[in-house]
Amino acid sequence: MDDLAKDIATRFNDLAIRPVAQFFLGLDRGERTVLYVLLAAAAVLGFLIGRWRTVRISGRKAFGARHFLTFQNSGEARVSHVLRSHFGPPDYHLMNHVTIRMDDGTTQVDHILVSRFGVFVIETKDLGGWVFAGATDPTWTQVHFRRKFRFQNPIFQNFRHLRAVQGLLDFLPPEAIKSVVVFSGNAEFKTTIPPGVIAINDLADYVGRQRNEVMSLNRLQFCVGRLETARLAISGETDVEHIRSLARRFGNVNGRVDA
Repeated sequence: MDDLAKDIATRFNDLAIRPVAQFFLGLDRGERTVLYVLLAAAAVLGFLIGRWRTVRISGRKAFGARHFLTFQNSGEARVSHVLRSHFGPPDYHLMNHVTIRMDDGTTQVDHILVSRFGVFVIETKDLGGWVFAGATDPTWTQVHFRRKFRFQNPIFQNFRHLRAVQGLLDFLPPEAIKSVVVFSGNAEFKTTIPPGVIAINDLADYVGRQRNEVMSLNRLQFCVGRLETARLAISGETDVEHIRSLARRFGNVNGRVDA
């Protein structure tokens, strides 16, 4: 039976190839040269089309990555890099650019690092120059090239973020959720640095020192699921909605979304 099958397959191949072979043998030398050129051109064209499709798909993926990165400024990207480089699964889970809906609008958290050792709610400030700050002052002052700028006390600003996260993770003890303000630029404090405010160079050391376990891995995963379910999509539409929320609470809002 096997021999019969092989014989049938051989005859079929002969029948399929014979017309092509007869056609090729019937060509003179010039016609064969033209055929060779056409076949080579078809092969080159196929290769170029394949490369174009690959580049196009890769370009779309790269655009998607660049588009996502536009939702972080350079300081936030540096903080994300430090956290991802030093703290990974299963004990840590980092979330960036987290917008949460609240009763009076929305709030936008730069980073939330969920870990077995606590939930770190992180506000990033990418500033240079001199900074004059008081823990209880409503505004702080930045002096840069002899120009003064006032900005909201980031500790107070992060209280709202902290409250939003505590509302979602109300099954955790309050002390398990920690407020951290990170200065990612080259700002120099001309006053005593308030508690809970650190430079980016000290971030990894600060988080690494927190070793008091406050939750199991299962509870960590549950926290991440609760936050991921509640957060709004990372999109331009979400940012516009947040800006409108800020405008309703504070009046006209210009510049970066950071409350």
